[in-house]
This record gives sequence, structure tokens and C-alpha cells, in this order.
Amino acid sequence: MALVCEDRGGLRKSCGNMASEARDRLRCIENFAGNAPTRALLEGIAETGRIPQSILLCGPEGVGKATLARRFAALLLGDAEKIEADDLSLPANRERLEERLALASDKRADDPVFFASHPDFLTFPPEGPLRQISIQQMRLMKEHAQFNPLKGSRRVFLIDEIDRANEQAANSLLKILEEPPPFLLIIGTTTNPYELLPTIRSRSVLLFLNRLTDEEVRDVLRAKGVPPGELDARARLSAGCPGRALTLDLDAYRMRADAMMTLLEAAANRKPFGEWLRVSEGSVSKKAERLEEYLEILISLLQDLLHLRANGPVLRHPEYRDSLAAMASTLELGWIVKAAAGASRIDRLLRRNIQKNVALDDYLLELQTALARA
Repeated sequence: MALVCEDRGGLRKSCGNMASEARDRLRCIENFAGNAPTRALLEGIAETGRIPQSILLCGPEGVGKATLARRFAALLLGDAEKIEADDLSLPANRERLEERLALASDKRADDPVFFASHPDFLTFPPEGPLRQISIQQMRLMKEHAQFNPLKGSRRVFLIDEIDRANEQAANSLLKILEEPPPFLLIIGTTTNPYELLPTIRSRSVLLFLNRLTDEEVRDVLRAKGVPPGELDARARLSAGCPGRALTLDLDAYRMRADAMMTLLEAAANRKPFGEWLRVSEGSVSKKAERLEEYLEILISLLQDLLHLRANGPVLRHPEYRDSLAAMASTLELGWIVKAAAGASRIDRLLRRNIQKNVALDDYLLELQTALARA
């Protein structure tokens, strides 16, 4: 005769089935790649049952913040397959968000986007040309926050890239955090928690995820069946972020890297301005091209410049070693620092819908002026 247990909801289950379900939930989060201390901390929180009202998972894009949030939610709620169906990198979910780009802003506002394959797990992603979390999404979240859990004792809401909440959305979120229902856990992911309102940070538990080693990234890629010939390039270019390594379009990356290398060489007066214009008008100006992807590559090229000056570690872009080495031997450190600061400044302006070509042209001319004054 099978042993029977009663859970908190009064449902009778086989003890063996409950133990098996618990093992499956734990295995889900144990399979998370890297950042073992943060993962273990979340396991401990789940084991004690002392769940905070809000958690911020902080780290670089693609390091696995949203993945860990889903794994933790599965540990609390079960039904891991349903929760994983809300992975924003899945083709169907990417297609849905891309289709909404064609909608007018009022249409998106009338039908704010969220994902909810599991009834107690909701994901609110940034969307639109500026990739923002909108006030309409936060109002919808507040509405759903009133409903009791349908299956267990908790509900989990994931706000992906919470730092992209505009001012109205951030204030609306703060009102939810001030008086959240006891069963609700809000998890936000962010690359920079200090872009959030201090009052949002103060009401959240901050957990940080670090970049993985290249070998850890290669292990993830092997497990996902990535061809051996792509392992090294993907691991190197991902900068320790397995999600980025998996989704990276190598051909598109090389095209963008060529463009940013041309920009730097023109800024350093090693190539004519007209050559940059040809590249800019041929690729960068395309509507589908995102400026932030170019800026990330630009900053990594500047890091390679610094590494070459200091005889540092292996370059992320060894294919440009000769050109970068020639630049490193002639450019002053202050110029490289100014170039990095300028790239960071453009990155901060991205959410204001700046024009890509104008921003990069101004950046190039500013660096040329700095070089002439040196």
C-alpha cells in the first residue's frame, strides 16, 4: 500500500511522487551553468521558505540572469517546462516581440505584452523601438498581482531588464513594491542596478552574477550541440556570457566589428573619413541594426587596445591584432580613455532614440579633434 501525504492545499499525494517532484525541481536549478554561490544562495532561500518580496539579479547581458530567475521560479512553483516556455530567446517569443515593433505606440499601449505559459509565473519584457518597460505593463502587473495563486502558495513575476522601465513605469512598480501581497515574488534582471530608483533597490535583495570562464562557456556550448569549430570563437566573443555565446550570429558580428574597426581607424587618422562613411551608409544605417550592439563591440576593441599597451591577456579580436598594435603604439592613453568615455556616453543616450549615424559621426570627429590637440 503506497504511503500518502497531504500538502498544504489539502491535496493527497503519494510521498514517493512528492519526493520525485522535489528532486526534479532541485535538479533544474542545479543544472544552471556557473555562478554556483548565487545559485546555492537561492537554493537556501527556497529551502528555508523565507522568500523576499523582491530580488534583483544583476550582471552583464547574456550571463544567465533571466534563466536563473526561471529556474528559481520552477524550484518554487514546479512545472519547469511551462516556465521555460517563456524564455525570451526562443524563436516564437522573439518573433512575437519583433512583430510588435511594427505596431504603433498606442496599439502596444492598448495591449501591453507579457508571457504567462504557467498561470503563476508572468514575464514582462522590454519592447518597442526603445526596448522599454512601459507604464501599461506595470499597470497590468499590478492588476495580476491581486489574484491569488492558482496552483500553489506563490506567484512569481519576472521583469526582464527592469532598468529599462521608464519614469512612469518605475514609479508604478514602486507602488507595488511598497505594499505587495504576501504570496508575490517580483524578480528583476538588470545590467546596472544603479540605474534604478534607490527606493526600488532598497526594497530588493540584490544578487550579482559574474562572467563565466571561457572553458565554462565552451561546456555550455558543447551541451547545446554547437559545432566544435565554433566553440572558441563563440566563447571568446561572448566575454563570459553563455546566453550571448549561444545566440551570437558570427557573420553579423564580424560585419559590425569591421565597421567599428573602421570607425576607430578613421578616428585615429589611419583611414580617411570617407571610408567610414561608406561603411556607415552601407550597414550601420540599416533600420534592423541596433546601435547598442555596435557600441559593445567598440568598447571591446578599446579594451583590446589597452591590453596591447600593457602586454595583457588574449585579445577578444585577434584578427585585428596588427591594426590594433599599430594604433596602440602611437595613441596616447588619454585618447583611448576619451574614446571609451564617449562610447559610454552614447550608450546612456540610447533610450532617447538618437540617430545612429549622427551619433557615431560626431563621436569620430570628436576623437579626431582630440588627436589634433594632443
